[in-house]
Amino acid sequence: MATPINPSVRYYRRGTTKVLWLPAVADRNNVSRAEINAGTALEGETGAMSGWQTTSGTVPTPALGSRFTPVVGGEITASDSSLTFWASKDGDDVRTLLVREAKGFIVWMDEGDVPGQTMDVYPVQVTTQAKVRELDGAAQIMAQFAITSEPAENVTIPTS
Repeated sequence: MATPINPSVRYYRRGTTKVLWLPAVADRNNVSRAEINAGTALEGETGAMSGWQTTSGTVPTPALGSRFTPVVGGEITASDSSLTFWASKDGDDVRTLLVREAKGFIVWMDEGDVPGQTMDVYPVQVTTQAKVRELDGAAQIMAQFAITSEPAENVTIPTS
């Protein structure tokens, strides 16, 4: 009999997940605690998020000697990604931090900032600060991001 996969310890994302803006990271595969501490925690003002996944394409590799067409792994891409924040009536909100064309890193700590757990580190450039205008909703600002190179996924969160 095959060994079953480990059962997951399920959790609710709100109140657990941390999302950070880091202005600088020397090595996205080995982020230091000092680099994390120099960042800004965004989750307290984040009202929505979209994207933040990578996908891999495939490339067909047909051969004349077979009717079957095998495939190999191909390009790695990241979906269009955004974070939507609550706008402040006095204008002192995310617009002062995530200005258009700012370069940095978005870090996702899905299970919280727990040393030994993992995080994903996305090198990004802010492309847009869009004001979300709805008749009956609270005012929001959507920051859209270009993911500028391959993210580092499942990087170990360093100790304090």
